[in-house]
Amino acid sequence: MMDMIDKRVRAEQFRARLKQAMDTEGLSQSALARAIGVDRSTVSQLLSDRGARLPNAQVVGACAAALRVSADWLLSLSDRPESAAEIMAHSMTLTEAPRALVDEQIFAWHREAEGYKIRHVPAGMPDMMKTQAMLEWEYTPHLGRTAAQAIGAAQDRLAWMRGARSDYEIAMPLFEIDSFAAATGYYSGLPADLRRAQIDHFLDLNAQFFPRLRIFLFDARRVYSAPVTVFGPLLAVLYVGRNYLAFRDNERVQAFVQHFDWLVREAEVSDRAFPDHLRNLRARIA
Repeated sequence: MMDMIDKRVRAEQFRARLKQAMDTEGLSQSALARAIGVDRSTVSQLLSDRGARLPNAQVVGACAAALRVSADWLLSLSDRPESAAEIMAHSMTLTEAPRALVDEQIFAWHREAEGYKIRHVPAGMPDMMKTQAMLEWEYTPHLGRTAAQAIGAAQDRLAWMRGARSDYEIAMPLFEIDSFAAATGYYSGLPADLRRAQIDHFLDLNAQFFPRLRIFLFDARRVYSAPVTVFGPLLAVLYVGRNYLAFRDNERVQAFVQHFDWLVREAEVSDRAFPDHLRNLRARIA
């Protein structure tokens, strides 16, 4: 609930914030008066009146527009001077996403969130947990020479995680790991020895990092998630193919946290059952 402010205090804060915004924009009383369509004496009165009376909504709105601040800030209803449009522009950004995660933006987001829990729903299997042979099989036909960058980026990410203080939770659809083990769908033609080595690598990394790294498998017939990463309370990034859609406002970040926690609660295979599930899949590989 919003704190109640005495009318005189609110009026005093309005005058102070109006003066602050004028100074920031470099507008004189005469210039502001022209911008909002009033006499200079009216602006002078707005700045000097010592009573509890506030100007009408039309004048407040005109001042806010001319000074490029929000009316809520002028009236002490918000502590942020930015307009709603500016807040939205800063809270949601669109960043280009390459086919393989080789760009520095990903590392910058991880470094920014160091020490916080990172929640991740990958588009397939997480690159940083793949063997080099798996990465070569996946990326070389599509990326050519750039595949080496993709492989290096994945290995760098794993090396960074070893020294970082962040905890990782990864939620994947059950069919992804099952399809991989069976070499069906996207993984059609994947050699058996490569699949066995990849599962062994999964098991080894899980043993090294658990419980800092926890992996859950959910049934996509019951629950669904687009690829998304939540970097602590700071940022939520939705992967949409050619771009990342990044959200920084607290309300949306928390919504993605709740979404991820829902995936974990509904997981068909828990983090503790994940190794046994992998061993069962490995045993079926001919």
